[in-house]
Amino acid sequence: MNKLWMDKRNIAVLITPGLLFILGLILLPILVALYLSFTNYDGVDYQFQGFDNYTQLIFHDPIFWKSLRHAVFLGLAFVLLQHPLAMFMAIITPYTGKFERILRVVIFIPSIISTFVTSQMWVSILSVQFGLINRVLGQVGLASWRQDWLGDPSIAIFSIIFVASWQGFGYAYLLYYAGIKGIPSDLYEAAIVDGANRWQFNTRIVLPLMSPVIRINVVLAIVAGFKQMETVFLMTAGGPANSTQFLATYLHSKAFREGLFGYGSAISVLFVVFCLLITLVMNRLLKKDVGEF
Repeated sequence: MNKLWMDKRNIAVLITPGLLFILGLILLPILVALYLSFTNYDGVDYQFQGFDNYTQLIFHDPIFWKSLRHAVFLGLAFVLLQHPLAMFMAIITPYTGKFERILRVVIFIPSIISTFVTSQMWVSILSVQFGLINRVLGQVGLASWRQDWLGDPSIAIFSIIFVASWQGFGYAYLLYYAGIKGIPSDLYEAAIVDGANRWQFNTRIVLPLMSPVIRINVVLAIVAGFKQMETVFLMTAGGPANSTQFLATYLHSKAFREGLFGYGSAISVLFVVFCLLITLVMNRLLKKDVGEF
């Protein structure tokens, strides 16, 4: 077996399919998009125009910067709102006894249902005329609180953030729950012997040992905010008046609705650059050595 792994020809044969997959389906499209970003390609013909697309994006396109702000805002909402609640639910789940399995299923259900189904469900719930929320507000005497949740530019973005956080809550919860269940029970027993209560155990033992999971989850949350596409596209398509526009939906609008594939490719290149920078920065900020368990 050792001779097999020491033979460079065998190693080359084993890694070639993976390398071809990466080159053909990942690296090549990135290089093509990079090239097209320097052109005015419209789906039929193109001319090389240098950095004109990037100049237009960075200095003369306020919607691009609005889309970027919305992506950052969503990522921060994931980290500051969704994830603390997911962590809290993951911590208390093991203490629910016979309801633990039921609670896990209920929390994770929204994440396994089709995005199309959940998005259309929320469009119906948030409807200004027939939506459940406005009907309930009217029934309880709070008719003045009724809003056009998806049609008002000032509040539509908050509706999108809430729905996106609800849809992705199960995945954040699952990672935290798996991390907590991976902590040996010996540590809990030792903490009890030392006189620690549940609060002290969770804050002084569980949270420090969970730091690698927290780091991964935070990075995934920020990148997910930048990649948000399906929910926004299905619920508002970036409207009204670009008030819910995100990088991915703006890219789609420019490339496939307006036919500006070169301009859309420039957006995609900056999209990738932003995601890489965010990942590197977050890994550097959250880097911390922890003990093994």
